Amino acid sequence: MAVDLVTFFHPQFWAVDNVGQIIDLSNKSPDLFWGKMLDTVAAAGLTGIEPTFSPFNWQHALKTFGSAERFSEALASRGLTLASGFFADLEHGSDIADPAVRSGALDLVKRYAEVIAACGGDAMVVGLPMRRTRGANPPLFVDLPYAQRLAEVVNELGAATQRQGVRLALHTEAHSVFCTSRDVDLFMLLTDPLYVGFCPDAAHLLGSGADPVTVATRHIDRLVVAHWKDATGVMPFDIPIDAGIHDSHQQYFCRLGAGRVDWPAWARMYRDHKISGWAVLELDAAADPLSEMIASRQFVETALLPIID
Repeated sequence: MAVDLVTFFHPQFWAVDNVGQIIDLSNKSPDLFWGKMLDTVAAAGLTGIEPTFSPFNWQHALKTFGSAERFSEALASRGLTLASGFFADLEHGSDIADPAVRSGALDLVKRYAEVIAACGGDAMVVGLPMRRTRGANPPLFVDLPYAQRLAEVVNELGAATQRQGVRLALHTEAHSVFCTSRDVDLFMLLTDPLYVGFCPDAAHLLGSGADPVTVATRHIDRLVVAHWKDATGVMPFDIPIDAGIHDSHQQYFCRLGAGRVDWPAWARMYRDHKISGWAVLELDAAADPLSEMIASRQFVETALLPIID
């Protein structure tokens, strides 16, 4: 089992007052920052990580350790590996019709895939652009022409990562253009299965009004990696979609097994379709990530693995 590093996005863990001070700490004491985080993952009994948003991203890791090889060594010294990497650069303010945006994203993806491969990983999880708030003027319609343009970009990114032996997987981020059951079907249809895979996030799918098991099963042949995350219910679609959208999501997320995701059905899906590979736990901004990761790991081991095995 691995963990997405967004789990550490809570000021309490770092003994600071706000997210801005977390960023300050990461820049002033990068060795302490990464050391504390990686030591905590290892202490929780997990064996992999997924870098995510800044400052928990691959660029900050390279700046801290000096190279992908030294980052990999730091992980290995703690019994860890890089399971997958999250690519968030398309999520906010990305005009995919702009050739400069496409070129910049392609360059970043190529370099990130090299780092993932050098650290022993084989999957890149990609978040697609966020929707505009319902009622925004002008609105953003996620229709066939829009989806076709974006699918072209995603196919190009998938081809670029594949050259490094890294599989690209689309992530079901709530309030993005890839969050509802219909969105998943649309983009799975328009992207090439030889280059583009699927990363179902159970909590984000449930929060978007979908049945995570039904959606994931429908595209099980495309599943590359999954985010094992729980949610309390469906999120309102009218939440303002701005720079604070991820903060707005947090109140709907909860510890694995404490929400409404049907985890026994999820486990049976893994068993029946013989799915293997990384289960990436995700606990958005946990105040006590050590205890939360341990509890989530124990829930998987005691309640779900017996079903899968």
